[in-house]
Amino acid sequence: MGEMLNVSSNPHVRDKMTTSRIMRLVLIALLPASLFGVWNFGLRALAVILVTVASSVFFEWLYNKLMHKETTIGDFSAAVTGLLLALNMPAGIPLWIPVLGSAFAIIVVKQLFGVLGQNFMNPALAARCFLLISFAGKMTDFTVSESFHGAVDAVSGATPLASLKANGITDSSVSVFHMFFGDIQGTIGETSVIAILIGASILLAFKVIDLRIPLTYIGSFGVFVILYMLFSGMGFNMDYLFTHLFGGGLMLGAWFMATDYVTTPITKKGQLVYGCCLGVLTAVFRLFGGAAEGVSYAIIFCNILVPQIERFTRPKAFGKGGQKIMKSSIVKDTVAITIITLVSGLALGVVQDITADPIKKQELLAKQKAYEAVFETADSFEPVYEGENKDLESFLDENGYGMQNIDEVMLAKGAEGEAIGYAFTITTAEGYGGDIRFAMGIQEDGTVNGISILSISETAGLGMKADTEEFKEQFREKKTEKFTYTKTGAKEEGEIDALSGATITTNAMTNGVNAGLCAFQYVKGGASK
Repeated sequence: MGEMLNVSSNPHVRDKMTTSRIMRLVLIALLPASLFGVWNFGLRALAVILVTVASSVFFEWLYNKLMHKETTIGDFSAAVTGLLLALNMPAGIPLWIPVLGSAFAIIVVKQLFGVLGQNFMNPALAARCFLLISFAGKMTDFTVSESFHGAVDAVSGATPLASLKANGITDSSVSVFHMFFGDIQGTIGETSVIAILIGASILLAFKVIDLRIPLTYIGSFGVFVILYMLFSGMGFNMDYLFTHLFGGGLMLGAWFMATDYVTTPITKKGQLVYGCCLGVLTAVFRLFGGAAEGVSYAIIFCNILVPQIERFTRPKAFGKGGQKIMKSSIVKDTVAITIITLVSGLALGVVQDITADPIKKQELLAKQKAYEAVFETADSFEPVYEGENKDLESFLDENGYGMQNIDEVMLAKGAEGEAIGYAFTITTAEGYGGDIRFAMGIQEDGTVNGISILSISETAGLGMKADTEEFKEQFREKKTEKFTYTKTGAKEEGEIDALSGATITTNAMTNGVNAGLCAFQYVKGGASK
């Protein structure tokens, strides 16, 4: 008979840190940011939090019930998803939108991909991006009707980061001190850096997270912003740097969402690469994109990259051949990506070449129609200035319109060939969603004849109202040296009513029109002025 073998259980390592315990600690760590959000924005914020958490838990229970699965609401993961989603929404959001977001987060992102541990991106952030795309106006409207202490401006809907993007470092509304403590506009849980850091210290103390991903994320982002300041000619500015660090949900994302166990690399090298990717992408989205923030999109994009990051950062297997296999795989992937890039580039080049002329013709037609709209009585238009004009640019800059550009000046002529005014094509770089380009007509006596939007990409339902007749008519048939906007009802000839929840867009359009008036004075005075 053979030798008798003694069979025993595996030497498993036991740990008290269960999933439910981790989730409870995360909920506790999010309490400071949640409580401050309620204090900052009022009971409306509390309602959003309660509705979002309750609906997340309900949808998890409902899905398990319908699929005849064991209920998993006891692990508190659904409650964490709901709370994170709530903290990433404005306090004034209609309550049915958080319910829809909770359904998307729990059912679509979490449950359909195999429940907790199988989701390929952070459910709360995936739901937030879904809501941003679907209801951009509501998700970026930070106007609130009440505040316990009254520090938040209930009229203006702009966050400090959005104001910084639109107006630069000279915007007096951007206060690093207030951003650190949190009595500013923003989503419910992103405004107070100190509250977020208190919660982060709880996670660190109980070893739920470590410093690797958050510090790599924040550090790489900060380095990118510094390099941008130096190479763009702006020069180093501490307020600009800290406004970016403290604004736009960076701290909330770095400590509470970028550290999600399921959607982050498990290797140490991979976590460092992951953090750097997050920092660089967030900076690129913010500095070069149309939106003011970029944390949500950066995190879910990097979530998708996690399998590849782990693949290239996993420890090499013992024995020979492992390194060769890895190198061979890298070479194949590189060749495949290069071929795909070349083919795609060639295809795009061909398409661009085919469509270039039709697009140019359409642009010229749109411009001609805009001129006719701002000067209905004109029989023809004769170019005065086209393209770059250094003297005109200097004149605008001297008068405080360095963010505006006069692309074209046309002399409007009547049926007898007489001059009846000027039509301007103006681009203002102060829009919330990027450049706004419009045509503007000014009569010979300086009266504004009208404006017509050529291109605009502001927030739907808010800034996009700048392209409505109701807003544009406020400038029509008015003669003034300079327009101003008010939030309390226009009373003077040169006053217009600001767009509700879109102060940045209103400011951009007002400055653009004023730049046109300034250019009109330059044209009438001659190039020597």
